[in-house]
Amino acid sequence: MAHYQHILIAIDFSDHHLQLCNKALSLAHHKHTKLSLCHIVENYIVSDFAYEAIGSVSVDMQDELLNSAKKRIQSLGEDLKISTENQWVEFGSSRYDIVRLAEQHSVDLIVVGSHGRHGIKLLLGSTANAILHHAKCDVLAVRLDE
Repeated sequence: MAHYQHILIAIDFSDHHLQLCNKALSLAHHKHTKLSLCHIVENYIVSDFAYEAIGSVSVDMQDELLNSAKKRIQSLGEDLKISTENQWVEFGSSRYDIVRLAEQHSVDLIVVGSHGRHGIKLLLGSTANAILHHAKCDVLAVRLDE
């Protein structure tokens, strides 16, 4: 098995995110392996009762979601001893921004859960599958216990 130099843990804060972190930690057995965390706050489209799009998340709500995610990832980073410069929280699309962050920071392994917390995505194609097909590095999709 390859010795990875930089592992990115893509966190969605589902009930099983610690399982994902533990798998990444077990792969980072080499003392020079850098670990990073990322969380992408999705830009959900707000719809009316007839399911017509009426806009996206407001700027105030976006800021609140980002601040909340930054606090959570900072706490997790402290627990995992991952420095704040290797913790990234952004507003965007998980499918694309996780891959972009991996490329920008020379990540050679992305660790992601095998399914997210949004049931509708199971019908439309998973985030993990999109990352797998677009990433230029290895991707480990960890099967999460139910």
